[in-house]
Amino acid sequence: MREVKETAAWRQNGFLALLALLLALLWLGWAGYRLLTEKELFYLWHLIPALLASGLLAAGLFTVQPNEAVAIVFLGRYVGSVREEGFHFTNPLAQRKRVSLRVHNFTSDKLKVNDAQGNPIEIAAVVVWRVVDTAKALFQVENYQSFVAIQSEAAIRALASRHPYDAEGRSLRGSPEEVAEELKAELEARLQVAGVEVLEARLTHLAYAPEVAQAMLRRQQALAVVAARKLIVEAATNMVKEALSGLEAQGIALDEERRAAMVNNLMVALVSETQAQPVVNVGTLYT
Repeated sequence: MREVKETAAWRQNGFLALLALLLALLWLGWAGYRLLTEKELFYLWHLIPALLASGLLAAGLFTVQPNEAVAIVFLGRYVGSVREEGFHFTNPLAQRKRVSLRVHNFTSDKLKVNDAQGNPIEIAAVVVWRVVDTAKALFQVENYQSFVAIQSEAAIRALASRHPYDAEGRSLRGSPEEVAEELKAELEARLQVAGVEVLEARLTHLAYAPEVAQAMLRRQQALAVVAARKLIVEAATNMVKEALSGLEAQGIALDEERRAAMVNNLMVALVSETQAQPVVNVGTLYT
């Protein structure tokens, strides 16, 4: 495929061409009036060129709105684009194709894909984009708007398959900014061939698929309980160490059996979910 890049097209001030068109119309009216009144063939030679000049001048006039471009194609060859807003005149025999340079939003449908761990999830995203190269947008892809939509959905699917829904480190749920930057970079690489710039790409919907949502919720709750228990046990272990170190610093020596009993009692009191009930031992551990 031959690469096509945007270039500036030849154009002239449209108001000058409009003035020439008015003169051509006056010429046409004079020739037509003389031909009808005097019936002389001489005025026919004025009428034909005046008619051609009027038609060509009128056909070459066009306008460009703000944030719009007009691509010029002459005899099947791209000859350039006009980006300057206003009233212009160009080759009247050329075909003109308008391209919007305004910012567009594309919101994908909710896509059902498997994440990196194989869990089915639903994901959707919004892509903010605009055309920066009119030649690529028109002549390197069949339909640049459809191309953006299809490639955006493909990039979203690829992104979801590379990351887990929720896990330690980078994940779709836990790293929204990093995921958005990665999605934008992948879209820019995919849409560069169409002359499209991606301004922003961000996830708008992320959830487990309905058939596994309840199971995954219970799994998340279990992981949260395990993490909380681990934190409580670590904190309790440090507190017991500090208590034993404090007793030793006060000169209170404990043998191995009393030390084990002390550790057991402190760990039960600190880790237990219910309020610990003290037990007063009036006897001895030894016989």
